[in-house]
This record gives sequence, C-alpha cells and structure tokens, in this order.
Amino acid sequence: MQSIALRLRRSGKSIGLVPTMGALHSGHLSLVGRARRGNDIVVVSVFVNPAQFGPEEDYLRYPRPFARDAKACRDAGVDYLFVPDAAAMYPDGYLTYVSVEKMSERLCGAFRPGHFRGVATVVARLFAIAQPSRAYFGRKDYQQLKIIQRMTKDLNLPVKIVSCPVVREPSGLALSSRNRYLSLPERERSAALFRALQQAREMIEYRHITDSGCVAAAVSALVKKIPDAKIEYISVFDAETLVPLAKIAPPAVIALAVRIGTTRLIDNILVRKI
Repeated sequence: MQSIALRLRRSGKSIGLVPTMGALHSGHLSLVGRARRGNDIVVVSVFVNPAQFGPEEDYLRYPRPFARDAKACRDAGVDYLFVPDAAAMYPDGYLTYVSVEKMSERLCGAFRPGHFRGVATVVARLFAIAQPSRAYFGRKDYQQLKIIQRMTKDLNLPVKIVSCPVVREPSGLALSSRNRYLSLPERERSAALFRALQQAREMIEYRHITDSGCVAAAVSALVKKIPDAKIEYISVFDAETLVPLAKIAPPAVIALAVRIGTTRLIDNILVRKI
C-alpha cells in the first residue's frame, strides 16, 4: 500500500483516505463520496484496531462483514481497499505509540483508558502508509476528530483533516456500526438521545440559558426517561479545546455517552450562537 501510494503521489495524484473499522454504513459511504469528489484516488482502510479496545470491550465480537464492505467500496468507486491484519500493523517488537495529552483524558477517554492512544497511533500509521492528501472523519466521534486534528497539527503531518457531518437514521439516531447490537425496541428508544440534545441546544440558542450545569441536568432528565439507559457522561465543552464550560460560549458542543442495554452510544450537537 505504501509503495502504491508513494508512486501515485510522485505522479501528482491526490489521495483521499477514509479510515474505518469496517461494518460500513451510510455514514462511512458519505465520507467516501466526499473523498471521491475531492481527490484523484480514494483509499478506504478497514482495520479493527486492537490497540483502541479495553480488555472488557467488544474487540472479539466487533462486526467484520468483509465481503459486504468490499462490495460497498466497489460500488462507491473506491480505488484501493487496504485491509491489514494486526500482525502487519503491530509486528513483533512494536514499541511506538502516539498520545495526545489532556484532550484524550476527558469525556470518552475517562471511561476508556488508552482508547485514544490506540486511535492516534493507528491513524498516524495509516497516514504514513497511505500517504493521503486529505483524510475524512465524521463529527459523530467528535472527540476523536479533534484529537486527530491536534495530532496532525502538532506533528506537522502533511494531511488535511476534513470534518464531515453526522449521518442519522430517519429517527435521528446517529449511524454507528454498533447500532446493530441494539434490539428493535432499544433502537427506537435510542432515538430519544438526539431529541434530548436538540432540546438542550434550543435552551441555549433560543432561551439564552448559558449555565452548563442547568443544560446538562435537562439532558440528563430526558435521558433518564429512556428505559434501561445508563448515563456515562453529559458534557458541554469548548468546540476546539474540549475543555468543559461552566458558562456556555459558542462554538460549544453538547455531547453524551449513554448505554442502552449493553450498547454504548455516543452523540453530540454543535451550539453556534446564544
């Protein structure tokens, strides 16, 4: 893959990279479409990265429908599908990891120790291998997006990080590969998460409530009405630094992580005005 990428770059071709863990859905394919429009060559990577899973998480059962993913990529006009295994990405004696301090310790990082170290490491590896001009990430994983932007800037990596909108089901539930873990009743109940975030944004933008504790409490009250919902966090924070805000000032993000049954779901919404 690296040899192909270097040859393409030497010939003047631009490369758009869409890093994924497979189990592709419409959200991933929207990133592919954006990459297709902006580059000569599109590379999609499929790698379920063991370094970003904790010991009690779902690495072994994470969905791996490769044949379906490969067909989706062919149908979407992907030029190269890069599918390394763990031994290729982390060969014997591998010792080098990338850690973005502070930003990785908040929000999801507080509940998933080492997760963003694994994410930053594998993305840096993919950038070195696929040599992209641009890389495409969805805003559903907002913390991940900002950490990758920070890593790219701090390490002077010659890659433009393209931020893409959240893609949602008609109910408002953010698309995720883990949604397939939800039963039909759980999926229907999970749609309430986005409605709670929308109401929180309305509190800020139209009722001009700037106390983040008040906003988070309102979201919490709505989420607690969902049967079998367990809140990990609800937070209002600065859209660039991820620092929690006591008094909300845009651009800010309201984000949550909630378990519905055994499935961990994350979502967020941007606040642009007060």
